[in-house]
Parts: sequence; structure tokens; C-alpha cells
Amino acid sequence: MVKYITARELRRHWVNHLEIALLDVREEGPYSESHPLFALSVPVSEIEKKLPPLVPRLSAPIVFYDDGEGYVDRAAARILAMGYQDVAILEGGLSGYALVGEVYRDVNVPSKAFGELVESINHTPSLSARDVKDVLESESDVAVLDARRFEEYNTMSIPRGRSCPGGELLYRFFEAVPSPETTVVVNCAGRTRSIIGTQTLINSGIPNKVVALRNGTIGWTLEGLELETKKTERVPRPSDEASKKAQKRAESWANHVGVSSIDGNQLAIFTAELGNRTLYLLDVRDPEEYALGHLAGFSNAPGGQLVQATDEWVGVRGARIVLYDKDGVRARMAASWLFQLGWEVYVLEEQPRVADGLPLPKIPSWHSSKDGAITIDDLQNLTAATIVDLARSSSYRKGHIPGAWFASGPELARDLRAIDGDGPIVLTSPDGDVAAMNIDDARNSVSREVYYLAGGTTTWVAADHPLETDTRWLSQPIDVYKRPYEGTSNGREDMQGYLDWEYGLVAQLANDGVAGFHVVRDSRGGQGKLN
Repeated sequence: MVKYITARELRRHWVNHLEIALLDVREEGPYSESHPLFALSVPVSEIEKKLPPLVPRLSAPIVFYDDGEGYVDRAAARILAMGYQDVAILEGGLSGYALVGEVYRDVNVPSKAFGELVESINHTPSLSARDVKDVLESESDVAVLDARRFEEYNTMSIPRGRSCPGGELLYRFFEAVPSPETTVVVNCAGRTRSIIGTQTLINSGIPNKVVALRNGTIGWTLEGLELETKKTERVPRPSDEASKKAQKRAESWANHVGVSSIDGNQLAIFTAELGNRTLYLLDVRDPEEYALGHLAGFSNAPGGQLVQATDEWVGVRGARIVLYDKDGVRARMAASWLFQLGWEVYVLEEQPRVADGLPLPKIPSWHSSKDGAITIDDLQNLTAATIVDLARSSSYRKGHIPGAWFASGPELARDLRAIDGDGPIVLTSPDGDVAAMNIDDARNSVSREVYYLAGGTTTWVAADHPLETDTRWLSQPIDVYKRPYEGTSNGREDMQGYLDWEYGLVAQLANDGVAGFHVVRDSRGGQGKLN
């Protein structure tokens, strides 16, 4: 049964650190224009795919809303069908919420707002793009560490930059920068990862001068400076000696912040309480290292990205989080930031004894119905079929089955009625899952036969069939927010507008009053400077 909850009741959950997940069931485009602080983007057409990892406990409280589009009834039916038990619609939707709380632009807002708060309280040192360029041209003993994902670094980077994702910064630092005399520049695309990365190194007590590239590659571009592309240089994994240095610093800082470590016995206690508390088990190492082997039940969430975009892994505000890596450096530093972000977070000791048969979190699952599934051969034998692609519009633009139309998942039922003809409609999506999830809505909206392509467009490509890039828009492509800090084709106005927005986040947080953030200052004095 679905109930209603007021915005004030929702906000009381946040203030009192009670578990609750808030879902925005519109497309990402409208979500990025306006949403509450802790809202998650879970479009109604992708609920079965996106919701389970974000909300792994079926009895966790879930609240969802739209802005009058009429999605909430469909969302309620789909969430309940998956077995979730505590489900509520936000009374008044987004407009009702805006009467009592702040609404925010963009995505990953809690982490970005926190980054701005960190800088304002710690006075995190930074240099403008022009100043960094002067340093690079006048000094030889300078290390530039790019704190983004490798894929972003490979797309574009500043001169002399090396890839060292944020969660790896302290872990790999002494391998990258063996001399305490070296000046270190940390950069990202905008602001957050530069600030958090720089402050991570400062908090760890390293002796080097460390500065952030102010405004990242956006600032570099706005100054008319040239970026490099297709760079592949990475900071290597540390030697044993370098790793031990990092371990001492990570442990000292985590203890200062108040991060708790747990052993396998305590983890067993947490897992025994899964019926009443939501638990996230996250391995914060880089994806390549994680792929070589990891503890059962732990999902990969690289530490830098986890701090930068916590809402992409952890959906229930007020939940427990347990972090793990093999040496404790990355887990402790990531946990120190999540703790300051208001999370109940623990670090699992580096070589835990985990009991056999530990009752690990079981993520709710969804299994597609075979009803309506067709193969590529079936598709090619259909007469006058119309193919409708539910991929993200950015993926659709890159290539789709010839003749396919793009459709917005939330508006599929409405827009299918605009297709001419009376032949069958075939839904597809990258792997076929989203197409299968939405076949019932499609069938209920039109009188024509509706099928979905099993395996989706991936199966089409695997069979050596061609794709095309000509576009046919059945729906407006509002499903993806174009991030002004990713890629190389962003307009100056968009980049500057993004920076201006970030600078205003601290004031929004103060006015909102529900964040629960607390930035820890380093009061250890000389104890922070370890040998």
C-alpha cells in the first residue's frame, strides 16, 4: 500500500539521521534542473534496473515524486511489484517541497556542495590556470596529479598531468612524488575533486606544497589555454616502503576524524541486522585491482568517485556503510570524507576473518518476462515493424539499429501513439532489459502488437549487423544532463555558469539546514607531520 508523506516529515528524517531514500522519477534532464538535496535520479522507466543497488533493503523507507507529469502512480506500481514494503509519495511533489526546502541544480549535489564547504572552512590552497601554467613553465620539480577517472583524464588533461584518481592519491603519492621538495598540483574537470584531493593530501600531513588547479580543466579552457588529449600516463602502484608511509598517515587522520574500524565479528553483527538497517559493503580500490579478487558481497566503488558521487552507490540516507581495501589507506581516507558528509561509516580491517556463510545483503532482483521477447531473426521477418529505442539519447546518437526511433522511457506510453501505421512495434535498449521492463506500458498504450528485442542492440551488434547515426526523435531527448565539465565541446557560457553555481552552494546549504555535514579541521599540530 502506498501512503503520502509531507516535505516536512521527509526533512525530519534527514535532520534526525533516520533511514530514508528519496527518488526523483523524472528523466535526468528535468532532475538536473531542480531537485531536493538528497534526491536520487531514478526515472520511472528504469526503476527495476536502478533501484535495487541503491536501495538494497526491501523494508527501507522509500519516498518518490515528480513535478506533475503523472509518473508517480506508475512508479508506485513498479516499486511495490518489486517487493518494497514502505513506499510513499511526496505530497505536493517537487513544487510542494520547494515551499519548505531548497532545490538544487546539477547532479551529485551533496558531494559538490560538501567540497565547497571543505574549501571555505579549510581555505584549501589553489592557483588559477594562468598561475599553474607559469609554475609549469618556470619550475621543473612539479608533479601534476589528475584526480579524475582515467577515462576522463584520457579525454583531456593539462600539460604534465598523470592519472591518479582521487581515492588513490595518498595511496600512490610517495611513488609519484618521492621528494618532499616537489610542488604538487591536483586537478579535476571542475572544482570538487581538486579540492577534496588537495585537502586529502594536506590532511595526511605530507611535507610537500600542494595546491588545487582552481576550477580544473574548465578554468584552463576559459583562460584560453590548450589541453592535451589521449594521454595514458598513470601513477604506478606503490612499493612496500611507499605504501607503509601512506598507511601511517591514513591511520593518523582517520583516528583524528573519528572513523571506526571493525573486524569480521562486528561485520557479522551488522549483517545479522539487515532486516532493520540498510548496509552497503563497498570495496574502494580501483576497478582493475578489484577485478583480480575481492571479498564476497562487496561492490566496487573507487574511493575518489564514491566521495564525488556518493548518491550513485548509496541511496538510503541514514544507512550504514562498510569500506574495504587491502591496506587500509584508501578505505580510511574515503571513510574520513563520508563521515564528514554525515554517513555512519566503518572501515573493515585489512585482513579480516569473515565467517563462512555470512548473511550478506541480498539486493532485490527483477527478472524479465519472456512474453513478447523476439530474436533478431524474428525481427527481420516482421512486416512493417517500427523499432523504438529506449537507450539514453547520447548512446542513441552514437549508433542504433537502422530506422529506429528514440523514445523517452517515462513518456513512452504517450509518444508511441504518434507512430504512423498499424504494424508491430519492437522495443530495444542497449542490453534489452529496459525494453523488457516497459513492454506492459507500451502494450497498454496502443492497440498494435508490441515486442521487445531479447538482448537488445548489443545482440544486434554481436551478430555483425550495422548501426546508423541518423536520428529520429519520437520524444524530446531530455533524458541526459550534459555535464559542462566532461568532454571537449562545452560552451563557455555553460562552463562559467557551472562554476558560478558551485560558488553559491555553501549559501544554499546554510539556508536549507538539512545536510548534516561537519568538516573536521586538523588540530593535531606537529603530530600530523609524520616521517
